[in-house]
Amino acid sequence: MDILRDLMMWIVQVGFSIYAYCTDFVICAANLTGLSYYEINAILFCFLYPFVLVLLVVLFMIQKRRYKALQR
Repeated sequence: MDILRDLMMWIVQVGFSIYAYCTDFVICAANLTGLSYYEINAILFCFLYPFVLVLLVVLFMIQKRRYKALQR
């Protein structure tokens, strides 16, 4: 049980560290651009992230078609 508890504590610590790093990144980006924290969040997670996600899906589909064409 101690191993499981230690693993859970490690996962929580890693999660907090990642959260702190991401928050610090967004705050620094806001300071560098002169925008607010909320504006940077909106740009990153409402505009940039969905764009990148769609782009990756499209690239995956293109690569899948190319792979199938090579198999023939």
